[in-house]
Amino acid sequence: MTRLRTYSSLGVNVFPVSLGGNVFGWSASPAESFRVLDAYTAAGGNFIDTADSYSAWAPGNEGGESERIIGDWLASRRNRADVVIATKVSAHPQHRGLAPATIAAAAEDSLRRLRTDHIDLYYTHFDDLSVPVEDIIAALDRLVTQGKVRAIAASNITPERLEASLAFSAREGCARYVALQPHYNLMEREFYETSLRPIALRHDLAVFPYFSLAAGFLTGKYRPGEPIDSVREPRVTKYLGTERGHRVLATIDQIAATRATYPATIALAWLLAQPSITAPLASARTLAQLPPILAAADFDLKDDELTALSEAST
Repeated sequence: MTRLRTYSSLGVNVFPVSLGGNVFGWSASPAESFRVLDAYTAAGGNFIDTADSYSAWAPGNEGGESERIIGDWLASRRNRADVVIATKVSAHPQHRGLAPATIAAAAEDSLRRLRTDHIDLYYTHFDDLSVPVEDIIAALDRLVTQGKVRAIAASNITPERLEASLAFSAREGCARYVALQPHYNLMEREFYETSLRPIALRHDLAVFPYFSLAAGFLTGKYRPGEPIDSVREPRVTKYLGTERGHRVLATIDQIAATRATYPATIALAWLLAQPSITAPLASARTLAQLPPILAAADFDLKDDELTALSEAST
């Protein structure tokens, strides 16, 4: 049986890998998105992550496509009580930034698209330096008080602003950030480990890293000298051309072969073994991409394997 991880701030247990919804309505059609969501929950998964801006960048999209697909799926499956839904505010084309009025309006739109009366975890997607942290937290606190949001969290925030936000919440008795969603994986380590991890550990924040597979690079499907047929090509290319990238892939390949598992499973298992990490995010565009993600939930790396991966990625 998969070991769920306690997320005490919400009073629930979450699956060790959160299903990223950024591909829903972008590179995954509504029908394929439903199949992935069905398979993830059938395997015991219960933690779905999205954002109001997904996927405004795609031609013909306006933002909110992912939330809308998830909302339709929740309504059709009648399983809202069985899943933890996280979404985000600040990057939707019609609701940019974190002014209090923007947060309030964006939350209403997210609730409507998700077809639910509450959001389990509501992130500030990108910090807005033009708005004092006091105003941001007060606006989020109102949503919690109204019962529209269960808990609040932050992504893409500086250590200074995170600390200031937590201090204001403690001082004023407001809702506080209970979780953090940083950019963190085997290829992106320094900023989180040196600047944000100490804060997460000190304040007992749950941590849900995004780009856990480095835009697909850590799945091993992209190799030097081979053409990249993917919307993620720009992100993958920056890793492929480095000696460090070659070292990491070679180490993952060796461990995956020895343990008879997927490279992506190894990369996610490394994250799960790191201090402070609760559940990394990973997205699946098709059903075929889901097994390595699910396998990570029950996979333990040995000490020497963890050391080898950490050394290769340093």
